[in-house]
Amino acid sequence: MRASGEAQQEGRSLGSGGESVEIKSASKHYGAVVALDNVTLNVAPREFVSLLGPSGSGKTTLLGLLGGFIQPTSGSIHFGERDVTLEPPHKRNIGVVFQNYALFPHMSVGENVAFPLRARRLPKADWPAKVRGALAMVGLAGYEERGVAQLSGGQRQRVALARAMIFEPRLILMDEPLSALDKQLRESMQIELRQLHKRIGATIIYVTHDQREALTMSDRVAILKDGRLIQIDQPARLHDHPADSFVASFIGEASLLPVRRIDTGSVALGPATLRSARPIPNGDGLILAVHSEKLLIDDGADNAALNRLTGTVTDVVYQGESLRIFIALPDGTALSLRQPSHHEAYRRIPPVGGPLTVTLHPEDTIIVPKAAE
Repeated sequence: MRASGEAQQEGRSLGSGGESVEIKSASKHYGAVVALDNVTLNVAPREFVSLLGPSGSGKTTLLGLLGGFIQPTSGSIHFGERDVTLEPPHKRNIGVVFQNYALFPHMSVGENVAFPLRARRLPKADWPAKVRGALAMVGLAGYEERGVAQLSGGQRQRVALARAMIFEPRLILMDEPLSALDKQLRESMQIELRQLHKRIGATIIYVTHDQREALTMSDRVAILKDGRLIQIDQPARLHDHPADSFVASFIGEASLLPVRRIDTGSVALGPATLRSARPIPNGDGLILAVHSEKLLIDDGADNAALNRLTGTVTDVVYQGESLRIFIALPDGTALSLRQPSHHEAYRRIPPVGGPLTVTLHPEDTIIVPKAAE
């Protein structure tokens, strides 16, 4: 077995930079069913972009178009200057990591990782060094002779990643690769994938239905709904500047409350007037998106700039590191907020049935149009 320092150095050399991707007005129809509807998306070299949306939103269809597994009904796909719209998968030179890993159970770890080299008929003498480098990159140095059945779920995921990277693709597609892992391992792998992306420099396009996963790993997140691209932006921008109520509901933990516009800087929520530091859209059908972590228990300080709402505590739920507190406003409107679950939090929260006043800063008072049905 090679020394770990040598293996790590070998692993660090893997990677050949990222590929730019341009999707132009791509649509996919299955008879009368529109799976993807006129999507245009540009991904920069070395960027990590997640495709996020509910089941049936079109994210897996879009990944299939990029991989060449599905042909578009209309539109085009370019990798750099190359039009790959009609190219079969094996000519696109991309790495793919599937949800079920798609490892060969009768092959060793090393044989699984080397499979893309065999398929591309690269010189067999080069395989061992490349396999060592790929396995070192994912923290599995020395695992070449192990059987797939001997591996944990997280280790199998790493083998699938090594296999996708071994031929140094400039673009890697990932289809919900962490969904089968338990919560703790999934969150650990998210950080590892983020760090791995920085080391290898490939462009990654990643499908997920888990918004926290997308926010954790991505440079940008693309939100899809009913086959349409609704918004793409950096995670913090998506969270704080959602395009509509659908994006607000899908990014973060938000209560969505109908409000009425008073002027460019304020809205009415029942009898209460709330001020926003952001320009309020014109028209009807406006929604206040209240993120639970932005609501704070009123500390009694005399700060007239803050929005205040008073309701009745209906439930307090312990969730480990935090408490989720549910309140009902006088008109029955439900809100929730989060507080760290330290001992002081219990002292500040009244019992169920008691009154509680919460504050919301105008900078955190997000008003969005109601999403189209």
